[in-house]
Amino acid sequence: MQISRSQRPARVQGLRPTVLATILLLALPLGARAQTGTSATARTYDIPAQTLGATLTRIAEESGERISIESDLVRGLSSPAVQGHFTAEQAAQKALVASGLQLTRTANGTWYVKRTEGINTAPTESGSSNGNVLSEVTVSGKAPGSTTEGTGSYTTFSTSSSTRLNLSQQETPQSVTVITRQRMDDQRLNSLPDVLDAAVGITMKPFSLGSDSPQMWARGSSITNFQIDGVPISASMSNYLQSTAMYDRVEIVKGATGIMSGLGTPAATINMIRKRPTKEAQASVSVEAGNWSRYGTGMDISRPLNEDASVRARLVADYKRDGAWTSNYKQDYGVLYGIAEVDLGPRTLLTAGFSHITRNTDAPVRAFWNVYTNGQSTRPSLQNGASPDWAYYDHQVNNVFGSLEHTFGSGWSAKAELTHGRYNYETHMASPVSAVVQSTGLGGSTQMIHWASDAQQTSLDTYVTGPFSLFGPRHELIAGVTLSRLEQDSPGYPSPRQAITDIYNWSSEVALPTAAATGRTTSQEYQYSAYLNTRLQLSNATSLLLGSRLINWKQDRDSLTYASGALSSERLREKNIFVPYAGLVHALDDTFSLYSSYTKIFNPQPYYVVDTKGNVLDPEEGTSIEAGIKASFNDGALTASLSVFRTQQDTFPVWDGATRTYTAIDDTITKGVEVELAGQLARGWQIGTGYTYSVTRDKDGQRLMTRIPLNTFKLSTSYRLPGAWHQLTLGGSAHWESKTGDPLATFTQQRYALLNLMARYDVNKQLSITANLNNALDKRYFVSVSDTRGMYGPPRNFMVSAKYSF
Repeated sequence: MQISRSQRPARVQGLRPTVLATILLLALPLGARAQTGTSATARTYDIPAQTLGATLTRIAEESGERISIESDLVRGLSSPAVQGHFTAEQAAQKALVASGLQLTRTANGTWYVKRTEGINTAPTESGSSNGNVLSEVTVSGKAPGSTTEGTGSYTTFSTSSSTRLNLSQQETPQSVTVITRQRMDDQRLNSLPDVLDAAVGITMKPFSLGSDSPQMWARGSSITNFQIDGVPISASMSNYLQSTAMYDRVEIVKGATGIMSGLGTPAATINMIRKRPTKEAQASVSVEAGNWSRYGTGMDISRPLNEDASVRARLVADYKRDGAWTSNYKQDYGVLYGIAEVDLGPRTLLTAGFSHITRNTDAPVRAFWNVYTNGQSTRPSLQNGASPDWAYYDHQVNNVFGSLEHTFGSGWSAKAELTHGRYNYETHMASPVSAVVQSTGLGGSTQMIHWASDAQQTSLDTYVTGPFSLFGPRHELIAGVTLSRLEQDSPGYPSPRQAITDIYNWSSEVALPTAAATGRTTSQEYQYSAYLNTRLQLSNATSLLLGSRLINWKQDRDSLTYASGALSSERLREKNIFVPYAGLVHALDDTFSLYSSYTKIFNPQPYYVVDTKGNVLDPEEGTSIEAGIKASFNDGALTASLSVFRTQQDTFPVWDGATRTYTAIDDTITKGVEVELAGQLARGWQIGTGYTYSVTRDKDGQRLMTRIPLNTFKLSTSYRLPGAWHQLTLGGSAHWESKTGDPLATFTQQRYALLNLMARYDVNKQLSITANLNNALDKRYFVSVSDTRGMYGPPRNFMVSAKYSF
């Protein structure tokens, strides 16, 4: 039986973004410090000779002026010392001496750095595929070089995801991986799972294609902390649906990050940074086509809306039709994203925007039986994972947001952002379960699934940040408040099992489940938190980062059973949770720095993490420490890091497939080492690579989480050929991991390696053509295994795309 889209519930098709009602700005803090400064106000500067970008940052911070630049203009350029009593304009002009750049002012009072006409001393090779100039970065107490779009780079010069302070990789006392815009384009990383699968230190194990979230792990724990532009987003909003068409980069902070995300596991925090409008008009259109009847198209338009570019907007639209190695799989994936910025004055920025994602999948590919009960292989084919024709999984995510940011004359700034998101889905699926006896072929069954849910999250995030002086040195501080409310409404349906007589034709044996809802569950989750972080400059070479977050959390769940009218309720509360953080960074020289960090872990278990008695497990608690060495070469164009980590956890939840419940394990230890290199190795040669070793054991030394490989190596690289062949860029990626299995005694996927290839040809400055060949050696492997079942990874496939920029 085939269900048409028109027969599916109207609410899945008709959801609209909620209109943003108001944007709030907290009262201005530290009023005694806040001064009304202008470029005509002189002050004393004592800035040593350093990179031009760092000097412009200091001038912006200390004067409170907004300075806009194209971020590649300052890359590789140095500034002389700026010492004396100057206005902001005079100080900036001194910094720009002999740089080939000049300072001008727009009608709204914003300073603008551009190339001096006829002079071009900035680096000429961006590595971008279209040759366009970069999108703008605003320097107002923030380091330049954070935007990656158009740089052609596999690294960034500044991140704020670890502590929300704008720091270089060298200054950040945690392991951070940044997947840049260029790397997403080169590898065709179209969704957040694609990005995480390419990231060093992250393990992705999907048990289906086109349905539920893949399992995502780092450092032995599930990843539950997500952010968009630094604002926490609940994992219940199914962030795996996020499309990279909307984002400039994805920053991944490994280890516990409770100080930034509030509650969460010690795995990692995923921060997606949105694309921003540009002051210069730019646009692009793209088309693509590949095997399995895949095709797509997209556009990205950004332009100023008035003469002085004080009002800017950007619109991104993307559509993809995907097929797979099973004949009846089909997915429609559509994205629409819009954002506008308005300079209300030289120091005040208003931002508003929306995003809309629709992903509808027919016949999702499922995990299949790998082995019989006696351990012998079932010898499955790729087609055996095909779902019934009637199976589908439809999603829709809508989000609106607005923010107001103001910079004071003292270099302090304040920002408030209000966001509202809504996610809903519905699915009818069948999932292979149970074990199969080889002698009879019987014992296997499928679980018939009918799920639906509607979730809404509203968040208000506010903070203030700025420099201060204490005992001579200059320090930084940030303080903020995050308020969040999550509401969910889910009908309950029965999930019967149906016996299978022929496992190789299981999808044709099962029928559409048509049972009516038997109940409904509603829940409300609230999280209120405040945080304070500071970076103290103990000496010219040593900085100490201290921070803490205070959290109050509660969750109310009500479940109604229709037949009996019985109502059960659950009330969970956690008050005044204190999460401390400490980090120490010592620069050995201009290239190398040593670091260490410490934080605590507190994570209330989700409602479904229950024991054999049906009780939710107690919160997960523990500590996480990390230490390492970092390096920055060529003014930050190439970064490297070596880190060791150790996490101790109590009430660690371990899944029991036999009882389908969780067991709480105390005193588990996760430890490991990670090495990473990212950025420009040589002119035209970009690389992002790393190795991770991670193991989790209980107090008796027994290894846990055997679905996660002990060893993983990942590599991505591209090289633009020199000379007459400069229009051609060659590259690719590789992935190797050691054996996995859950448990290892039942079925093991031995170590395997995958190779992907890429070639791009720039026909001219506007048009480029790219070809991607994934799993080039056509490796047959199970990307994930659980008990006797496994999910095949994609066989060899290709995609050809073209992009025209204007």
